[in-house]
Amino acid sequence: MLFRSRPLALFLLFTLPCLAVAETLPLKLDRTFKRLPPQSEPGVAFISADRLEARQGDQMEASGNVELRQEGRVVKADHLLYEQEKQDVFADGNVSIVQGETVMRGPKLKMNLDLDVGEMAQPEFIIGENNARGTAAVMNMEGRQHQIFRSAVYTTCPAGNDDWLIRMSTLELDRDRQVGVAYNARVEFKSVPFLYTPWMDFALNDDKRSGFLGPTFGSTNSGGSEITLPYFWNIAPNFDATIAPRYISKRGTQLNNEFRYLQPRYRGEIHADVLARDRVSDLDRSHFGITHLHDLGSGFAASVDANVVSDDAYYRDLAGAISGTSQANLLREGVVTYAGYGWDAAARVQRYQTLQDPLAPVAIPYRRQPQLTLNASRQVADSTLNFTSEYVDYRHPTLVNGQRVVLNPSISYALLNEPGYFLTPKLGLHYSSYVLDANNTTNVPNTQRTVPIFSVDSGLIFERNDSFLGNAYMQTLEPRAFYVRIPYRDQSFLPNFDSALAPFSFSQIFTENRFLGSDRVGDADMVTLALTSRVIDEDDGTERLRVAVAERFTLKTPQVNLGAIADSNSRSDILLMLGGRMTRAWYLDSQLQYNPNQSHTQTYSAAARYNPEAGKLLNLGYRYTRDSLRQMDLSGQWPLFGRWHGVGRFNYSLHDNRVLEALGGLEYNAACWSVRFVVQSFATATNERTTGIFAQLELSDLVRIGSDPLEALKISVPGYIKLNELPSDKPEQGLH
Repeated sequence: MLFRSRPLALFLLFTLPCLAVAETLPLKLDRTFKRLPPQSEPGVAFISADRLEARQGDQMEASGNVELRQEGRVVKADHLLYEQEKQDVFADGNVSIVQGETVMRGPKLKMNLDLDVGEMAQPEFIIGENNARGTAAVMNMEGRQHQIFRSAVYTTCPAGNDDWLIRMSTLELDRDRQVGVAYNARVEFKSVPFLYTPWMDFALNDDKRSGFLGPTFGSTNSGGSEITLPYFWNIAPNFDATIAPRYISKRGTQLNNEFRYLQPRYRGEIHADVLARDRVSDLDRSHFGITHLHDLGSGFAASVDANVVSDDAYYRDLAGAISGTSQANLLREGVVTYAGYGWDAAARVQRYQTLQDPLAPVAIPYRRQPQLTLNASRQVADSTLNFTSEYVDYRHPTLVNGQRVVLNPSISYALLNEPGYFLTPKLGLHYSSYVLDANNTTNVPNTQRTVPIFSVDSGLIFERNDSFLGNAYMQTLEPRAFYVRIPYRDQSFLPNFDSALAPFSFSQIFTENRFLGSDRVGDADMVTLALTSRVIDEDDGTERLRVAVAERFTLKTPQVNLGAIADSNSRSDILLMLGGRMTRAWYLDSQLQYNPNQSHTQTYSAAARYNPEAGKLLNLGYRYTRDSLRQMDLSGQWPLFGRWHGVGRFNYSLHDNRVLEALGGLEYNAACWSVRFVVQSFATATNERTTGIFAQLELSDLVRIGSDPLEALKISVPGYIKLNELPSDKPEQGLH
């Protein structure tokens, strides 16, 4: 019912006998409200009940399935007394208040609808989308969006499960600011207190809040035991910083700092990590890095990516994951780009910091200062016009320095271009000009090189429909022929700034140049023949199987080489590929390179994945390169018993008789918490290894405590997923 004035209350008094009689009839009572103002109208309250009675002038008493609705708030009770003049409400018997995503229940409630103040004894509550729940001795309402719970208990565990909880003297929820504040908070796990804070605040939505994050603990053989206590500083909605002191028992205290910023037209991150006077190396260790992306407008953009560390062994000594220790060249570059009207251009300055392993030194790459590129692509009728160009000034402390200009226009024309066949010839020109200066010890003169390039790409596609075991499939047969003709030009006297022989593969065998980079253009009179067959599931388009074979035939022995003499045989190695999603759970990817001239296998790799459902994963892999590489790789994630899962990886080099990486761990996933134990050992240099121990307790939607193994697991075990992020079919949480 709608209450606005006493006359309306008197009108209801005269209608109550009719309502009472109506409920005695064997008909369903229509309890809908007609011709009433919208429920969102300010100050308007609606009451429905099995029985309504007017008492002492402005008092209304409701009983039986009572509902009071006002501006998005619903109060339910067995019995309710409403004083219209004062706007006071007294409710008892299964009282509940539903307001947005918050539900509060208790035996009694008293509140004032005008002031939005009130009190509920012994409330139980559910807060937010994650169904966080709790209890308190008393709840005080100090406004529609402001509640205070005294002697409160909070958890995200399902009803009947109190594996972890927070006990607080006071819990204050302010939904105007979307902030919760807890005082004298104690975290208990399995009834054992292990964390205490006199004060903490947290966001009631997805907004960021300043505060300490969960501490991380760990141990490595190079650094010993360590602990990191990060503090997150929410400076502004688009600026934040993380300050993370990391105490390493053998080395000292490292201060890690991260600053992030986000604006409509630019964003970036800045990292600054410092370890003053490492007790093991007796060095000051540091890392600085910046990543910045900037939209300059009108098609222009700019970026900066720069990193620097204090010494060659920084990552080997201080990185906690295999992804960090493998870095050898740290990029430092700034780029300005433009794209528009069919053109794209870039101006780049680039150099590297090379981190050397004394037992396996690596070559120092050239600096580009600067590199300028200008490219375009246009469609004219059935022709495609392409143009690429580049100017680079190469600098190196010991090798020959110089400037190189490259111009490479080309035109291709589709003689045939239908769904079942294609024939596309292409004609191009590769022009290079060199001006050499410092470190030119052999007095190579400035020179130019012009090489015409002609190629023809052609193919057919046959299709047929078939069925197997009741499933409909489409099978294709796709022969392809690719011819390239490039005349010989002597390039032995030219410097090599950026060229290398391209790896022999299915993607490279259909390219014109046998070399990467622009310093070598390989002469060619070659034909590549390939045959591919696919089996495609017609129901969902999944490629169930792909089989491919390709070989290149040389009509004239190439003369342009880098290092080794070119193979004089007319036949190249044969490439074979077999892969696809064989069944719902099995995936296969394998390649083989066979040398028919010497009748031996050059390389092959095979990888299989068994993934019948989320949380069940097995990866099997083997890689072989003749005379240099033989590696086996096993990894997976699998349920063991109960809620326990195992996770692991074993990567072993049969060629070196050496374990490259070993990882083993256990995970336990309960309804509202998880625990992980992981041990990882991996090679960081030729004769160096790092062993790390990870132990983490994660309380869902609250905190992670311990050393974080998730990065190591995601990198080392392809397809790994967090068990507590799996979809759940359990019913929504309720209060018991």
